[in-house]
Amino acid sequence: MAATPATPAPLLHSTVLDWYEANARDLPWRTPEASPWAVMVSEFMLQQTPVKRVLPAYAAWLERWPTPADLAADAPGEAVRMWGRLGYPRRALRLHAAAVAITREHGGQVPDDHAALLALPGVGEYTAAAVASFAFRQRHVVLDTNVRRVFARAVEGVEYPAQGTTAAERRTATGLLPADTGTAAAWAVGVMELGALVCTARSPDCGSCPLRRHCAWQAAGCPPYQGPPRRGQTYEGTDRQARGKLLAVLREAHGEVPQARLDAVWPDQVQRARALDGLVADGLVEPVAQGVYRLPH
Repeated sequence: MAATPATPAPLLHSTVLDWYEANARDLPWRTPEASPWAVMVSEFMLQQTPVKRVLPAYAAWLERWPTPADLAADAPGEAVRMWGRLGYPRRALRLHAAAVAITREHGGQVPDDHAALLALPGVGEYTAAAVASFAFRQRHVVLDTNVRRVFARAVEGVEYPAQGTTAAERRTATGLLPADTGTAAAWAVGVMELGALVCTARSPDCGSCPLRRHCAWQAAGCPPYQGPPRRGQTYEGTDRQARGKLLAVLREAHGEVPQARLDAVWPDQVQRARALDGLVADGLVEPVAQGVYRLPH
């Protein structure tokens, strides 16, 4: 489904772009000085992590590893250590692997070709499109959670998008993508910002939304979500929390860690063993000897 006849795509474009120009956050990866590598680092860090938590980690990361070659020259465990408490630490390993590939296969420069970006380790469809669009000002459909929510409400007239990206969503996004390359890149980040700041998941500020007069969800009376139950993420007492506790010990140790130090931070023996096995399987932790562990070298 494309934009409704009452709301031509060019009107949506100009409305969102005018709003973005006046309201965009001043973020370091959006400055003219931000390198493609800086944009890629931000995209890895921003996955499932709020901007306010990313900002200090992003600055520290680029200070230590301002280029892909700088990161590639270091051990993957150092990437895990620097990732700190951002969560989902496998992203650190994937970013390290991408840096190694960029250094070996692309002369240390983040490639500007979408297919080459997609071929990098740890780079999926969203990240490849985002880096190509935001770093190189190319024309690509960039679909993250915020963009999908804006399109679901403004175009489809429903409160939330489906749990996973659908072919219909891709058709909508493709149909709304401006033909001009520069405008398309600005549109991609503008819609994303609108979803992050105004058309939020829990408390959308419809009164200040630039699309309120064109929004299909508003026109329908803001009907409540009718799809499958949306599960909230829990953390306390989960294997994910156990993994985080164990990994924190290893990050802070700067060396090998005996089993006893890991045992001390999580009392449930079965869950602790399961979490540790998962960290080893994911490549985040290396067994050195019986009962001795370290970050990957």
